[in-house]
Amino acid sequence: MSLTTGIVGLPNVGKSTLFNAITRAGAESANYPFCTIDPNVGVVDVPDERMNRLAEIVNPQRIVPTSFQFTDIAGLVKGASKGEGLGNQFLSHIREVDAIIHVVRCFEDDNITHVSGGVDPAGDMETINLELVLADLETVERRLDRVARQKRSGDAEAKKEHEVLEKLQQTLAEGKPARGLNLEEEELERIRSLNLLTLKKMLYAANVSEEDVADPDANPHVGALRKQADAEGAEVVTISAQLEAEIAELEGEERDQFLSELGLSASGLDRLVAAAYRLLGLITYFTAGEKEVRAWTVRQGTRAPQAAGVIHSDFERGFIRAEVVSFTDLVQSGSLAGAREQGLLRSEGKEYVVQDGDVMHFRFNV
Repeated sequence: MSLTTGIVGLPNVGKSTLFNAITRAGAESANYPFCTIDPNVGVVDVPDERMNRLAEIVNPQRIVPTSFQFTDIAGLVKGASKGEGLGNQFLSHIREVDAIIHVVRCFEDDNITHVSGGVDPAGDMETINLELVLADLETVERRLDRVARQKRSGDAEAKKEHEVLEKLQQTLAEGKPARGLNLEEEELERIRSLNLLTLKKMLYAANVSEEDVADPDANPHVGALRKQADAEGAEVVTISAQLEAEIAELEGEERDQFLSELGLSASGLDRLVAAAYRLLGLITYFTAGEKEVRAWTVRQGTRAPQAAGVIHSDFERGFIRAEVVSFTDLVQSGSLAGAREQGLLRSEGKEYVVQDGDVMHFRFNV
């Protein structure tokens, strides 16, 4: 599975600059609102140093990382849910993503205008979140009208859906996101097709200046953002879009040295991806052989047959067993043969729950 995220934020907060940096896709970026009309979609490889270590052990023909898809839409403004600045059109582009990354401006720059007149992270968050809530409220109310007619005709399923929609309507009308309702799985299934924006997980990206990257907590704007995010139970990742553009041009030792000079252990992209994985409860397992070393993304709690199904449905349908060794054990033993000799290569059945870093080989018969 490929992780998909939508990038939102006010105009001129650094969304497209960040998108350009992490995808090298060249999305248009300029100092005026709505310069990005159509959505920009970029797919990047998920950085994982474990793959390089596995490749040293297995010596495959190729390495295939898992991927991360970003969709960058135009900057939203107050009234976006009602079409202001073509907002409704923009919001439709991110209704099917797994999570939303909200880029918030936390840097001062007199040369870059702010639509609200000044840098105000808490205010920016409130503006965007309210527009997402209002867009969802409109969606729910449209659906309520249709389901109400079905309910009056005696449709039992429509009655159950109507109850969920009424709860959503009340919450959204109060300006609160749908995810705060903590709906049961059965309730979520009834309204899943609506693809509500405020049911999606939210991650905040604090866009800071290059000078603040090493010590972002010294930036009062970051502090204000964290306070608001903490109240929502959300995570904040600090990142410098301008700096990421420089990092994107570097590779290997040159990149590592540049990060070290900045006092960073990982790039903003690396930290953003890691945070998104935590947010969505995702882990990575690997397959390793002469043809390729490959990373696969699954949700925490996934059992072996379903993990095999990510590769191919036949693997899940005809699953017999999985041969499993942890990444750490494989590295310590030096080879798959060594892991087998030391009893570190295990045979696991259908009930085995895949762990992050597992190196797996599936046995199946169809």
